Amino acid sequence: MASLLIKNIHSLVQTDISPRRIAKGKDMQHLPVINEAFLLMEGDRIMEFGEMYACPERADTVIDAKGKMVFPCWCDSHTHLVFAGSREQEFADRLKGMSYEEIARRGGGIQNSANLLNETDEEVLLKQALNRIDEVIGYGTGAIEIKSGYGLSVEGELKMLRVIQHLKEIANIPIKATFLGAHVVPQAYKNRRDEYLDLIINTMLPKIADEGLADYIDVFCEKVAFNPVETERLILAGERFGLKAKIHTNQFNSMGGIEASVKNKALSVDHLEVVNDQEISCLKESDTIATLLPTAPFFLDDPYPPARKLIDAGLTVALATDYNPGSSPSGRMPFVLSLACIKMKMTPEEAVNAATLNGATAMEMEHDHGSIAEGKVANVFITKEIPSIAFLPYAFGSDLIDQVIINGKPV
Repeated sequence: MASLLIKNIHSLVQTDISPRRIAKGKDMQHLPVINEAFLLMEGDRIMEFGEMYACPERADTVIDAKGKMVFPCWCDSHTHLVFAGSREQEFADRLKGMSYEEIARRGGGIQNSANLLNETDEEVLLKQALNRIDEVIGYGTGAIEIKSGYGLSVEGELKMLRVIQHLKEIANIPIKATFLGAHVVPQAYKNRRDEYLDLIINTMLPKIADEGLADYIDVFCEKVAFNPVETERLILAGERFGLKAKIHTNQFNSMGGIEASVKNKALSVDHLEVVNDQEISCLKESDTIATLLPTAPFFLDDPYPPARKLIDAGLTVALATDYNPGSSPSGRMPFVLSLACIKMKMTPEEAVNAATLNGATAMEMEHDHGSIAEGKVANVFITKEIPSIAFLPYAFGSDLIDQVIINGKPV
């Protein structure tokens, strides 16, 4: 197997001698670092790392990272990366005063993306999505989750999930697929929402399970979408087909989505721009991860999730991009970290933990991704010369990634 050695690393970040599964509460402040370090990879795995005095003498390829830092790649655990077209007109409408809910009620928003997707060929969707995968790899992302939810029909949802399945086969990074048929009630079922729920449960889920197209199930639990009772019904239906839950909730309202998710052992609850003390207490008694998506409230000009309060309460917090055409048209994880620090008062160390180890755990990839540990997949990135970890979120407008290594190979 070919070997790759990175030597003279200024700081090797998120090193795990005894790999952690997760960083929780005050432990999120702990970010293991080795200064003046080396990192040896063989094939697609990390083989050895440590201080420079123990650096191996040779390897097939050697990179001198003097003055630079090395991080494990970001693990982006919440995206809608497969989509057709853009929604800049809605962006302009919001600038004129229209709310997200008002745009949704007139047939815009998610329904708009569904209309565009159902008119787009599968090959076109695949090509566009693969370009986006290449783009986010350039930002340092080395593992990603992708949701359906812009089909809102049997044919459309299966088309999306088949595109994601194809991406899994050809992309350089690991992908988890989430079925989000319950994104909104489509216009065709506007006055027949129970029929749409039945369609998801009795037709979509069996077909998805037969083809092995999804790893998780998701529901948008919001006033513009589905209520907690409907959410729980769908979580239980997904469970019958072997799909764990990752739930959109508390983006605009506290309405019982967190309680329904925790009750049914959801892997994560995502968004949480609006969250109360009772819901925090509920999460505290669970293993459910709070996944925060700060570029969504940035783009929508909404309140940011109370990350400081969640972490201080002892919760596990992950960070993700929510990459989608309507509320977060960006897969740039470094900017997510900047917003987490600037707007949500997370420390740089907490933000890195949230975007690496905790993001990996929110996709059940922590055994292979999320930290620098022997035996894990060799997905890392090298920064340009920077003075400290804090400089990465601090210099929010700069491209500070010098080189990305995926499966032990520079890309």
